Amino acid sequence: FLQKALEEAQKCQAVPTAFCVGCVIVAHWPDPQSPPTLLSTGYSREIPGNTHAEANALSKVYSLTDEDLQRSFGVEHEVPRRKELLRQADVYTTMEPCSVRTSGLPSCADALIQAQISRCFIGVSEPDDFVICEGAQKLKNAGIDVVWLKGMEEACLAEARRGH
Repeated sequence: FLQKALEEAQKCQAVPTAFCVGCVIVAHWPDPQSPPTLLSTGYSREIPGNTHAEANALSKVYSLTDEDLQRSFGVEHEVPRRKELLRQADVYTTMEPCSVRTSGLPSCADALIQAQISRCFIGVSEPDDFVICEGAQKLKNAGIDVVWLKGMEEACLAEARRGH
């Protein structure tokens, strides 16, 4: 799923003052051992307003209709509530979720904590180009399992800095 997140990051309009990040959210429903089902994707600046990948992907989950969820999970399961899905969700993001926003908007780490996601898989830590990031630590402190994926760090960082 990190490869899919990297493909999302490639959709970003590059700007010199922000990173190009991609995010994928999958849920294991009806239980944590169920195979993952894609819930949403997102990338930086996809939605107007200097938006970030994780916030955009979360926004899409919250806007899913019951019909969308029924199609995704099939007729044999009761349509889950979005909050229940997010509690069993894995987030794959090409870069560590931000812990502070210079724009004053809420941080992605805080949004993921509020959503009560289960795990966050991260491609590369956020370099201190703009701010000192403590997103992974915030997630860990909130009880979210943080997994640093190995092998795609260079690709994730190169894409993030595209346009710099």
